[in-house]
Amino acid sequence: MLKRILIADDDPGIVDAVEMMLSFYDYQVSSTYDGNEVTDLVPELNPDLILLDIWMSGVDGRDVCHKLKNNPATSGIPVLMISASKDIAASAIDSGADGFIAKPFDMDDLITKIEDLLHREGEIQQQSA
Repeated sequence: MLKRILIADDDPGIVDAVEMMLSFYDYQVSSTYDGNEVTDLVPELNPDLILLDIWMSGVDGRDVCHKLKNNPATSGIPVLMISASKDIAASAIDSGADGFIAKPFDMDDLITKIEDLLHREGEIQQQSA
């Protein structure tokens, strides 16, 4: 079964590149350029992982992450936050993110982080079953 990933980033270049790479690795990818849409899209798309930019026009990804992690229906979805600022990794984790990667990132590093988070989430689900 294909794993579903939601990308939320207001940079179309990043979204396009990441979508292509993830599709190549057989992920089912959805995306939005609007961080305000994330909390509405998650129940609809039921992603296995969310790739969330911290700095999006009009919204802070850390606030979005905090809302997702405090909602019992979405709290178990791994969130990998991305940002051009390496200095805010700690605040991304503090907001509930399961991981952080700084832009510009190497696509192999991104795939490794995504696969690690999905593998970890699969182990947690197996233990609770």
